[in-house]
Amino acid sequence: MTYLVIGLLWLLRLLPLRVIVLTGNVFGTLLYWLVPERRRVTRINLEKCFPRMPPAERERLARAHFRAFGRSFVDLGIWWWSSRRRIERLVSVEGIEHLRALSGGPLIVLAPHFVGLEATACRLAPEIRGLGMYTQAKNRRFGERLLRGRLRFGEQVLVTRQDGVRAVLRRLREGRTFYYMPDQDLGPHESIFVPFFGVQAATVPTLGRLARLARAPVLPCTVRMLPHGGYRVTFEPPWRDFPSGDDAADARRMNAYIESRVIEMPEQYFWMHKRFKTRPPGEARFY
Repeated sequence: MTYLVIGLLWLLRLLPLRVIVLTGNVFGTLLYWLVPERRRVTRINLEKCFPRMPPAERERLARAHFRAFGRSFVDLGIWWWSSRRRIERLVSVEGIEHLRALSGGPLIVLAPHFVGLEATACRLAPEIRGLGMYTQAKNRRFGERLLRGRLRFGEQVLVTRQDGVRAVLRRLREGRTFYYMPDQDLGPHESIFVPFFGVQAATVPTLGRLARLARAPVLPCTVRMLPHGGYRVTFEPPWRDFPSGDDAADARRMNAYIESRVIEMPEQYFWMHKRFKTRPPGEARFY
C-alpha cells in the first residue's frame, strides 16, 4: 500500500496545477470522514482555542483544515520529484533579504506548524546550509521517502529528536540555519506550561535556550497555501531582545507570535495534532 501511495504522488505531480488542487481538496474531504480520531482531535482543539466561535463556524473551519491538509499531502510529489525551477515558480518568498543578511552564522528559523511546512523546507534548501529535526515515522518506507525528499537540494543535515538538543547545538555552531518547528506537545519532560489561545499548553522552552547557547538570532517564518495553487513564504525581521533569559517569558512570546499568525489563516494550522495532550497536574485530559 505504501508503494502505491508513493506511486500515486509521483503521478499526480505531472497533472496541471488546478487538477492537483482539486485532487487534494477531495482527498482532504475523504480524510475528514475516514479518520474519525483526527476529526475528533481537530474539533476539540478548535473548541478549546476558539470557545466564542459559533459551533457551525468551527465545523466549517475543521473541514477547511482537512482540505488544506489533503492538498499539502498531495503536493508532496512536487517537493519530492519536481525540478527546482518548478518549485521556485510555485513557492514565492517575501522578506528573503532577512534570511540572506544572517546567512553564514548560526540562525534559527522559527516555523510554526502550518500545512505548507514541506513547501518551505524544499524551497529554502538551496538557499541555506540547513539543519532540521525529525521524528521517526511509524511507516518506515514512507519515512525514508520523506527524508530523501528533504535532503535532495542544497547542503542539508537532519537529526532525530532522539539525538537531542546537543546535536542541534553542535550543528548550529557550524553556522547552519535550523528550521525549527517547536509548537507541539512533546510530553511533560522538560516542558513548561504557558498559554496558547488561553489554554495552558506544555511547551518546550528550547527556542530561547538554543538562541542563547548558540548566539543565534531567531527569524520568524510562516507559509501560506494559496487558493489556486502554490505557496507564499514570508520572513519577518529577526526578533529583538531575544532571548530574555527567562524561559517562561520566551515561551510565552513564541506562543503569542504563533497565535497571531494562526488568526490570519486558521484553517492552515495543524489542528490534528494533540497540542493539549499533556495537562497540568490534577487537570482532566482533553482527548
